[in-house]
Parts: sequence; C-alpha cells; structure tokens
Amino acid sequence: MFEGGNTIVHKDETTGSDSLSSLATYAAGFEIVKAALKSDIGETAFRSWILPLEARRFDAGALDIRVPTRFIRDWVRTHYGDRLTQLCAQHIAGCTRIDYSIQAAAKPAAADAARPYEPVTTANENAAAEAAAEQLSSALDPRFTFDNFIVAPSNELAFAAAKKLASGENVTFNPLFLQGGVGLGKTHLMQAIAQDVAARAPEKRVVYMSAEKFMYQFVRALRSRDTMTFKEYVRGVDILMIDDIQFICGKESTAQEFFHTFNALMDQGKQVVLSADKAPGDLEGLDDRLRSRLGMGLVAGIQNTSLELRLDILRAKCVLMKREMPADVLGFLAEKITNNVRELEGALNRLIAHAELVGRAITLAGAEELLQDLLRAAGRRITIEDIQRRVADHYNLRMTDILSPRRARPVARPRQVAMYLAKALTEHSLPEIGRKFGGRDHTTIIHGVRKIEELLLTDRQLAADIETLKQRIAG
Repeated sequence: MFEGGNTIVHKDETTGSDSLSSLATYAAGFEIVKAALKSDIGETAFRSWILPLEARRFDAGALDIRVPTRFIRDWVRTHYGDRLTQLCAQHIAGCTRIDYSIQAAAKPAAADAARPYEPVTTANENAAAEAAAEQLSSALDPRFTFDNFIVAPSNELAFAAAKKLASGENVTFNPLFLQGGVGLGKTHLMQAIAQDVAARAPEKRVVYMSAEKFMYQFVRALRSRDTMTFKEYVRGVDILMIDDIQFICGKESTAQEFFHTFNALMDQGKQVVLSADKAPGDLEGLDDRLRSRLGMGLVAGIQNTSLELRLDILRAKCVLMKREMPADVLGFLAEKITNNVRELEGALNRLIAHAELVGRAITLAGAEELLQDLLRAAGRRITIEDIQRRVADHYNLRMTDILSPRRARPVARPRQVAMYLAKALTEHSLPEIGRKFGGRDHTTIIHGVRKIEELLLTDRQLAADIETLKQRIAG
C-alpha cells in the first residue's frame, strides 16, 4: 500500500490491478473526497447532505456509498453526483463511478450480521412517510372548508388561488403566500386546501402545520440528534403548508432550517403554501434570500372585512348552527365588531349560548348589555397618532418634535419609544410606521425598536415609562 498526494491506492499482488481492498482504505479515501466537497459547498449543506454518507464497498471501479434514506440519495445524486464522481476519480485510484445503497430499517442482530443494508421497498417507505406526515401535521378543523368560506372582494384572490391549487390543476405560482391580519381567514383557506387535497388525492403527502409546531419539531430533532429524519419527513412531502411564519423570523437556527426546507421543496417542484400577518417585504428578520424567492410566487392579500361581508359571515354561521337571530342584532354585531372575524363569531356564540342557557330571547338591548366588555375592546382601536400624542405628552414634547429629523437624545429616545409602541400595539407594517414618523425608512424603525428592546433589559425607569404609556394608550 502506498499514498501518492491525497490519492490512496492498494496494489493487488496477485492480479497486478489497483484496488481498494479493505474498508479502512476506501473509507479513508472517501473521507478525503467529503472534505474536498465540503470546501466547495459550505458547512451547512455539507452537514445536511454529505456528512451522513459512508463508503460501503469498492468493486470493479464502482464505489458503493451508503445513504440513510431514498430522499437523501436522490438529492445527493441530483445536486452533487457529478462532483462526487469527479472527486472520487481524483482521490481513489481506479474509481470510475458511484453506486448508492439505502440503509434499511433496523433488523434483529443475526440478520444484521448477514445483511446489514438492503434497498428500502416502496411500500415500507410510503407507510413511513404517511406516518411521519400524520405526526407532523397539525389537526384540521372539519368546519374549515371551501364551502364554508364566505367570498368577498377583500378575499376573492386568495380564495381563487387556494381553490385552484387544491383542485390539482397546474398552477403558475409557487409558493402561494396568504397575507392578512388576525382572524381574516388565512388558516381557514390553508386547512381547506389540505382537506380538499386529502379527499381528492389521498396518495398525496400533505403536511399542514403552524410555525410554532415547525419550531417545536425542529428543536426536538436537534435535542435528540435526529435532524436528518426531520429533514427527510418535511422535505419529502408533496405539499407543505406553514401557518403564521412571522413567528419563525428572527429565530436563527429554525429560520435557517426553514430556508433550506423551502429551497429543497421548490427545487423538486413541490408546492409550498405559507401565511403571515404581513407581506414578505414587511416581515422583520426574514432572510433576504427567502424574501427574494417568496417574491417569485403569488402574494394574495386578505383585506379587512366590509360591513356586508361581516353580515354574510354572521348569517352563514346562523345557518350552520341552525339558529335564528334578529336582523337588528346581526346588523349591530357587524357594525360594532370590525377588526377580527373570530371575535365576531365569538360574540355570536356568546349570545346563542346565553339564550339557550337562560331561556330568554335575544334582543338588541340584551346583546348590548351582554357584550359590553367585547364592545369596549373593539371600540378602542389604537392608532399611531394616539401613540405619538401620548408619548409626546409623557416626555413634555410637541408632536412636531416626534416627527422632526432632530437627533438630540431628549427627542430621539422618546421617538424610539413611540416606534416601539407602534410596533407592539398596532398591526401596521414597518413601512407604514415609517411613513407616520415623518417618512422614515423601515430600517430606521427596526433600529429604534431594537434599541428599546435592548434598553428594557437594564433600564428600569424606561420599563416603567413604557408600562405607564401602554396603560394610558389602552385606557
């Protein structure tokens, strides 16, 4: 045996041919290959795809590489196969091609000794994938169907896009990004897609989950040192839907994993559906690369509800629950509760439950009395102007000072407090907040918010000021 540069060769004395005749020898050569590829593709991709590979056997010029799953095999072969073959030919004498063997599920010890690895059958693989998808998916609400979704101009684009995607027709958009405030129907549409696809094409692997569940599953995989299984499950689906991705933004390791998952699915031509309370350009802490790729899809906004839509929702809810409600009560609810469809439906549920429990007919006067707390909360809609005014009064400044370009500390710090409160207490996007602060760029708002967040960790007086301001603004 001799070494020439980084090339490891073994001389077969009986045949005179060059071969790698022991596990240690060709395994060492393949580790050199992996190290060379790592410098090409970077640490993250290396750990995800190349690190798990192991040299298994060398025969007749073919290096047999063991891979954990079929999905990883296909990905490596597609994205790194040519480069791996080139590096193996360079560093392992006589190597002309690469074969891949998929690691089988664990077997009894005796069977392992005789045949430790074998190809995974399609039936077993599908069963495992289905079980994994079931474990990953969040529970679906059977009420969230397309038939129960009330369509109006404020949501018709989102509805039409979701309906077409679920139908199985070819769509020109990927990903589909549903954007809208709390309680406007994003979750309803996502679950409607999942349920429609499950009924139409049960062979499709569909995973719907909240961003919170994605984070939980990923962190659990990290702690159990089983991230490859997590990657395989999530990246092996036909349709991945993640709700409220704004909660992933800024969580560095989770956001990085989500970015790579998103890229893997897009590169395979799989469908991705996402939702958030803001458009991609307004999501703070979103990776710029992901922001760019999201822009390639369809961003379907769901706007605030109109009076007519709220009335239609209430009427449909009454039909679904087989309950009657006076028209003046429905009109009252639709007019007074404007911000959130969930609150609107919650108010209706409260009235119906009260009527059934006490045996009293629902009247307009009774509704006003029963819903006093909810109506007060709905009536207190905080504006950025309210926040600026309260902050200016608290620090003995004028509104013009808050909006001015002055950078003196007695003005700049209260201005940052106002920016922080505008971000915390309203649903306005960063660019919208910037426009309300004298046309400032959204990056200025981000800087101001982060500065206050940092100071709150150590500055007790500032924390007390902000708590006082929150109470005054909400009161």
